[in-house]
Amino acid sequence: MTFDISKISIPTDPGIYLMKDSDGKIIYIGKAKNLKNRVKSYFSKNQNYKTQKLVEKISEIEFVLTDNESEAFLLESNMIKKYRPRFNIELKDQQRYTYLRISDEKYPRLLVARRTRDGKFLGKGLTFGPFTQGSSKLLTIGTLRKAFQIRICKTLPKKVCLEYHLGNCEGPCEFKDAQERYPKHISALEDVLKGKNQTKIFTKKLEEEMRQAAQLQQFERAKDIRDTLVRLGSLQTKQKMEYVDKSDEEYFGIGIKEQSATVMNFRMINGVIRDSDKFFFDLVADNSFSNFLFQYYSTHKIPKFILVSEIPEKKELLESLLSEQAGFAVQILVPSKGKRKDVINLILKNIQLIHTKGGDPGLVELKEILNLPSIPKIIECFDISNHGVDFAVGSMSRFVDGMPNKSGYRKFKIKTVYGRDDFAMIGEIIKRRYYRLLEENSEFPDLIVIDGGKGQLNAAIKSLESLGLNVPCISLAKENEEVYVPKTKNPIKISQAKPSLKILQYARDETHRFGVAYNRTIRKNKIK
Repeated sequence: MTFDISKISIPTDPGIYLMKDSDGKIIYIGKAKNLKNRVKSYFSKNQNYKTQKLVEKISEIEFVLTDNESEAFLLESNMIKKYRPRFNIELKDQQRYTYLRISDEKYPRLLVARRTRDGKFLGKGLTFGPFTQGSSKLLTIGTLRKAFQIRICKTLPKKVCLEYHLGNCEGPCEFKDAQERYPKHISALEDVLKGKNQTKIFTKKLEEEMRQAAQLQQFERAKDIRDTLVRLGSLQTKQKMEYVDKSDEEYFGIGIKEQSATVMNFRMINGVIRDSDKFFFDLVADNSFSNFLFQYYSTHKIPKFILVSEIPEKKELLESLLSEQAGFAVQILVPSKGKRKDVINLILKNIQLIHTKGGDPGLVELKEILNLPSIPKIIECFDISNHGVDFAVGSMSRFVDGMPNKSGYRKFKIKTVYGRDDFAMIGEIIKRRYYRLLEENSEFPDLIVIDGGKGQLNAAIKSLESLGLNVPCISLAKENEEVYVPKTKNPIKISQAKPSLKILQYARDETHRFGVAYNRTIRKNKIK
């Protein structure tokens, strides 16, 4: 049942909107200068397929008002990182970043902040981060604990422990003067984690400790301190960073194909390409190049110059927000000539190669995830539509290069199976379909997808084997979106954010829709 937008009151203020499904789970978060105009536009007819699929799942919309568009931009980004909705842009490396927590206890501890699958932080207290490199081991939070005399005991003892005798804790469990000093230690630690000027004082203190350790030939200790100094430099903070004249630059190119975006970047340090990465996201709702860049720089070092293949929407607002976050002026430029233009052209050439080789990037992912012999340019998906014992039909959708090829769709009246036996029905329609292709000497698909679980897959494989065929075949179980492959006990779980799963879902949904429509027609004619 489609969500009735006319039954809710929508404010005209700037802010964010949270779209929820029937289970109350947030599936998309967006921002708007005028919430009413933007949210209403979702329910017009001229939306692409992927946005239509989002709208079909909406059961509730919640609003959070902000004073202006800038605040909406920031709030949207933070909420996306917190809830990680399935239809929003989610960078594939977003979960690598570590958060730290100062616990809510009489004498707080410093801990790694754990999160649930939906992004909520566990435990009470103050959370800091993200730390943009490595895990808690790389951050050597042990050194932070020692430097600020932070206790590590889970339960406060009555007498001081070994940490006190090692000089790592002042013993607030036993000594009153240590209890009085403890809040000051916590306050200094908070300042460092927030990136305030206290960081410089702490850094100098660590540098002195590192020199002393080296002089005493305590090289392992010196190395640990050096690693901590490196990690402190990577904290994502708003403090002003010092840059050399030849500042680092970052380049981005974007290519659009079949409602999906491919973004590739080059990081340049002193004029040399040091790193490159590729990102893919669906053009659902407000997902855009601008949103991508803001999400990307919420967990990456911001350079002075961001060179792009095309101007992102709301460029001035994006520059303002990034400049405030970095502590210096950030410019977003489209180079028109020279070496910068050559780098952008090189990125676009690489994106074109990706599109040429694999069509939809999700197809390339499917080949890798399912270990297929080739990119599945042609996919055929099967489903059984049951409506009582007398009304059971089979349906097949055909996808070419990740998109529906509706002239290739097929429907089947069940001829050999009586009663409700989905496995046998799948076996029948698979056998009929590919026996005919053998007879006609027609082209076979690169991948067969069955709507169902292990039982449906086994029935399909049995039919293919009876025909002497070895076409890759999998099944997609709707309840948990698990992918079953032959001769493997446990299913494959593909992230909801991956374009590969979205292709399988699209094919499955099309097959189901086509089958239900055919079933309805048969029942209607039978009644007549």
